[in-house]
Amino acid sequence: MNYTETLEFLYARLATFHLQGGNAYKPGLENTLRLMEYLQNPHRKFKSIHVAGTNGKGSVSHFLAAVLQSAGYKVGLYTSPHLVDFGERIRINGVKIDPQYVVDFVATNNDVFDSINPSFFEATMAMAFQYFADNEVDIAVIEVGLGGRLDSTNIISPLLSVITNISFDHVGFLGDTLDKIAFEKAGIIKPNTPVVIGEALAETKAVFIQKAQHENAPLHFAEDEHLISFKSFENGKMVVLSNQLGQIKVGLSGMYQLKNLATVLSAVHQLQVLGFNIDNASLLRGLSDVIELTGLQGRWQVIQSSPMMILDTGHNVGGIKDIVAQLTSIRCDRLHLVFGMVNDKDISSVLALLPKNASYYFTQATIQRAMPAEELMKKASEYGLQGTFFSNVKQAITEAKNAATSDDCIFVGGSNFVVGEALLELEYVN
Repeated sequence: MNYTETLEFLYARLATFHLQGGNAYKPGLENTLRLMEYLQNPHRKFKSIHVAGTNGKGSVSHFLAAVLQSAGYKVGLYTSPHLVDFGERIRINGVKIDPQYVVDFVATNNDVFDSINPSFFEATMAMAFQYFADNEVDIAVIEVGLGGRLDSTNIISPLLSVITNISFDHVGFLGDTLDKIAFEKAGIIKPNTPVVIGEALAETKAVFIQKAQHENAPLHFAEDEHLISFKSFENGKMVVLSNQLGQIKVGLSGMYQLKNLATVLSAVHQLQVLGFNIDNASLLRGLSDVIELTGLQGRWQVIQSSPMMILDTGHNVGGIKDIVAQLTSIRCDRLHLVFGMVNDKDISSVLALLPKNASYYFTQATIQRAMPAEELMKKASEYGLQGTFFSNVKQAITEAKNAATSDDCIFVGGSNFVVGEALLELEYVN
């Protein structure tokens, strides 16, 4: 099989959460541990950082990888889901996994896939860990897939654990209250291992304190250590002020990155305490050049200016709140939203947050989890959102661009998959 055929085999053969949703979710570590044993435990052959959280874990993971890479380390990065190409999930120093490695790994381990029957996530995580071990990375940044306690990635023994924040998402798996969700995320806290909490709420702080005390894990709340405030936008980058580092240029321009930056700065300090040689120049370069260094896309990504077009992968209540707050601060004559969601999200709560004084182009990605565009449009009308539905992302974007004037703004989002297809359509792929 070639690369394309191998990926098609993986999607068809293994349960795939990002395409199928909850039916593909396999909580627990049994399959993963069996896979690791078969592969001679590659996860024990490199140092790691473990990153969990409802929102921001992808950005924080990429920031940390970029900073470490700027400091001269060989850095593995494992994240999910991908937006366009499978290789986005597994990178070393920003370079996607060699397609031939993917082909060879699947061919070599097909028999064990048959006997263990792992999920797609379990199999690709095993691939990532083997790839990092084979390439002798200095350290790998590992993003949790879902939750933490029962997530496949929770077999690692990291040098540092990071939990960005807690909000409502995947409530069917993680619980329907913030403290229950926090309990699942806190499952990545390991014995005697420092942990950084990016944002703590009244409902979640006690959960983290209790778990950290139980594990004798040094606990650090980023909000207590770093104050970050917005200053300006310069040449496509956000400029912020830090109470400890002064002025910082940031390669990701979403205002919600202020919280993530505090988390990153606290995490970097802990890495310095652990002996990593990260000077201020490397730190600032990593924060400024995160996109160039890691290939991250889809985080308040402005891809054109006239009309301004923005793509963002925020898709739950917490993420949408931040997006709407920034959208309302932008100066434009009219706002056009190309919007689609998957059907296992809290769609009603998201729709209730969206601005009513905008034109909507409801659409759907080409996955079975997508909520049909017409159904989404009808549901949105209950919240005073008016627009038209389109059966695919390409049509929706085309109509929005045709309708928008040079002084308007177009936002594309609601789902990772909508953003991924938009990037392909707009030929804006790293």
